[in-house]
Amino acid sequence: MTGLIHDSEEHQAIRESVAKVASRYGPAYFLERGRAGEDIQELWAELGAAGLLGVHLPEEYGGGGYGMQEAVVVVEELAAHGMPMLIWVISPAMIGSVLAAYGSDDLKARWLPGVADGTKKVAFGLTEPDAGSNSHNLKTTATRDGDGWRISGSKYYISAVDQCDAILVVTRDAEHSTDEHKKLSIFVVPIDSPGLTFQKIDTSIVSPDKQFTVFLDDVRVGPDALVGEAGNGLQQVFSALNPERILVGAITGGVGRYAIDKAVDYAKQRQVWSTPIGQHQGLSHPLAAAHIDVEVGRLATRNAAQLFDQGHAGAGEAANIAKYAASEAALKALDQSIQTHGGNGLAHEYGLSELWFVTRLMRTAPVSREMVLNFVAQTSLGLPRSY
Repeated sequence: MTGLIHDSEEHQAIRESVAKVASRYGPAYFLERGRAGEDIQELWAELGAAGLLGVHLPEEYGGGGYGMQEAVVVVEELAAHGMPMLIWVISPAMIGSVLAAYGSDDLKARWLPGVADGTKKVAFGLTEPDAGSNSHNLKTTATRDGDGWRISGSKYYISAVDQCDAILVVTRDAEHSTDEHKKLSIFVVPIDSPGLTFQKIDTSIVSPDKQFTVFLDDVRVGPDALVGEAGNGLQQVFSALNPERILVGAITGGVGRYAIDKAVDYAKQRQVWSTPIGQHQGLSHPLAAAHIDVEVGRLATRNAAQLFDQGHAGAGEAANIAKYAASEAALKALDQSIQTHGGNGLAHEYGLSELWFVTRLMRTAPVSREMVLNFVAQTSLGLPRSY
């Protein structure tokens, strides 16, 4: 089901292309790779070759020249086929968007074509154990060293580092910061840089995209690693957050579709006392309500992507609302789908229970529901700040 979304001809063509590739692999492939701790390189390479990773990136760097609306179609359709890809949100969407907007010509030429065709991946190194949602309180520090910098610190809950060629590291700039005003600088740091190591975080998340702690011990980078201007990284960080939130809305919208589709198929086929269980309002009404919520989340995500592509001032508010609405709806849909399946909802054969933890993660990351509510209360409603 594609629900209330009415695609343009271009969007429909993109959706069909994604579905064609995804159907050759299927949700079992994605889950088996996740359970085994393996990546999905074959699928990733095929998506890249089909132009479905760089659809939103500039044409001169190998992208499709479209926007966030087209990225939403790709990410949602993959998730609707049981493939919620965190790395798509991180490398093509977040990193690709930041480099396209702020990277030097050299950085763009070095990284964007590979990000667009899938031959290169870049992780995003923002979160730290003690900083939480306060990007101003980062402890990872970049200190001037000749014409370059030395970076020391650690990053926490960084997705898919083991698959990536580099990590976009957000640092506190020692030269431009004071005790009262901490300035940020951002660098593209190759994964094989001396002093950079990482350690897997064991979680309950079943996904090819694993989580890591990254350690940076006096890592030396040259001037060519800097993204934008030294000490002006906060603006660049914020430019990555709206695409991230919009595409989390897309992932969870797709998961919601997947969950509802699986539940509807099962409720039509499963019979008790010669009656399809979907005939009972005790099942049909909760599924109908879950479907409504998923569609509302999808519409909010589509609206946020449109505003982002237009450069509208309300894109940040819309991105937060989309992330909140879609992630909440997906969890309810997934839970109701599991309930519809009864005990089978927990069987590997049906591919539902494993999606619960990665979907639950989207309620907390990349920004918690409470921080979204803070943003809406303060920005949309004009209420006094709570922190």
